[in-house]
Amino acid sequence: MSKSAAGRTTLPAAPEPLSRPVFDSHCHLDVMVGNRQASSGDPVAQAAQASAATVRGILEDARAVGVTRLVTIGYDLVSSRWGADVAAEQEGVYAGVAIHPNEAHEATPEVLAEIEALAGRPEVRAVGETGLDYYRDWASKDDQHASFRAHIEIAKRTGKALVIHDRDAHDDVLKVLAEAGAPEKVVFHSFSGDAEMAKKCVDAGYFMSFSGPVTYKNASYLRAAAEVAPMELMLVETDAPYLPPVPHRGKPNAPYLIPLTLRCLAEVKKVQPDELCEAISANGITVFGEW
Repeated sequence: MSKSAAGRTTLPAAPEPLSRPVFDSHCHLDVMVGNRQASSGDPVAQAAQASAATVRGILEDARAVGVTRLVTIGYDLVSSRWGADVAAEQEGVYAGVAIHPNEAHEATPEVLAEIEALAGRPEVRAVGETGLDYYRDWASKDDQHASFRAHIEIAKRTGKALVIHDRDAHDDVLKVLAEAGAPEKVVFHSFSGDAEMAKKCVDAGYFMSFSGPVTYKNASYLRAAAEVAPMELMLVETDAPYLPPVPHRGKPNAPYLIPLTLRCLAEVKKVQPDELCEAISANGITVFGEW
């Protein structure tokens, strides 16, 4: 057990390791290690930071259960710069860069130009998370739509995957993608739609990345969506330190908990976990490139 694992008192115990490697398609390492301090209203992130985790320790814990690679995702310019730099330094870490829809008012031409420059770096494998969030009103819909469309164009110009944050905005996200012309590789992060939404994504060839909520008792609609999703369009993620799987709701999430979500998905798909690991690993190369 790594030093970070041995010293934690608030974090969940490690699950049984997977027998095939897989990767975490979406996490926020900067929040987990305290590079970005959690607000007083963010108790899960505060608890994660209280564990005094390090990037190296997070990687060691993940690898111990078969999670061999991580994609750390940016949500503003600071986190995007940080993620790209860490990915350049740490084997097994890759980055996504973007301005989150909740911060869309910050997506000025100058900021977007820097996001595009970061997206051109080899360790950066995605433009995201971007998209639309109608749950919070931290940014106007006009600003969100403009930022989303700008990120779509950045993804197309750089050839990187587009990672989408879609919260209570399914129809408009699909509409913008259709109108703007979707990049070759599109990922719906922490997929939150139902089976009908999943069918639309399948028809468009969009990847669906499932996170901890698919394990929740009251989320049968997510499991129905996972039934619809073909394995060749599925990814798995943590969104760590957020959205931990059962039985750890309310506790900090981390990449080493991927096996819990993956085993739930394997049960839904009626396949062995090994088979799903292999499919998701192949999808990772398709979406993010050779590791």
